[in-house]
Amino acid sequence: MAKVIAIANQKGGVGKTTTAVNLAASLAATKRKVLLIDLDPQGNATMGSGVDKYDLPATAYELLVDDKPLVDVVVKETSGGYHLVAANSDLTAAEVRLMNVFARELRLRNALKDYRNSYDFIFIDCPPSLNMLTVNAMAAADTVLVPMQCEYFALEGLTALVETINQLAAAVNPELKIEGILRTMYDPRNRLANDVAEQLKQHFGDKVYRAVIPRNVRLAEAPSFGAPVMYYDKNSTGAKAYLALAGEMLRRADKKTVNSTATV
Repeated sequence: MAKVIAIANQKGGVGKTTTAVNLAASLAATKRKVLLIDLDPQGNATMGSGVDKYDLPATAYELLVDDKPLVDVVVKETSGGYHLVAANSDLTAAEVRLMNVFARELRLRNALKDYRNSYDFIFIDCPPSLNMLTVNAMAAADTVLVPMQCEYFALEGLTALVETINQLAAAVNPELKIEGILRTMYDPRNRLANDVAEQLKQHFGDKVYRAVIPRNVRLAEAPSFGAPVMYYDKNSTGAKAYLALAGEMLRRADKKTVNSTATV
């Protein structure tokens, strides 16, 4: 059964969509079956996957509002080798349409219920705000991956995000946990970045990924070519960093499987 991971941060510009697209592509390259769900009305993950957000027969809107089955919404041909539930500005209206719908916060969870066995990983790219779309993502997810820059205000924002995750866990998804914290746009020459990284390790321990995503021009350029960075420039430091992150995630998953088997 697929592990469902929401990629979220209430602060914008932290590499959330970049992580969603490139991590999905990196895991797909290891022959894992991956689904990426774009829940951001900006549709950046859609465009970064080589899919035209202005020319879509169905999007996440139809999945959430019109009860279309996932199989009728998913885009199977993407530049990253994964499946995609696309998004565009139509999704902005979803929150209003869902206002009077019964169990509106569970729409995504229910939509995925019959399809989790079809994938190894399902990633949800969340909007940079706490709205009904984000709540749906958190209700559907097993865990939350948090990309963040190593800056002072980002550290404050992380505290607020953890509180939000705890509140949502209490309200809609008791099983929800933090998958990991990913340091993005990282510059090891920056003293503040190193100080914040140390604070993260002290507070969150092994929840902080060893893999770090550096500032990299190729990562910034790749979306304009509609491709994950590993297919735009496989030798770039950005491509290698996301492959390293994918490898770390798989090792963690294998370790948990071994530990749970040993416990049984």
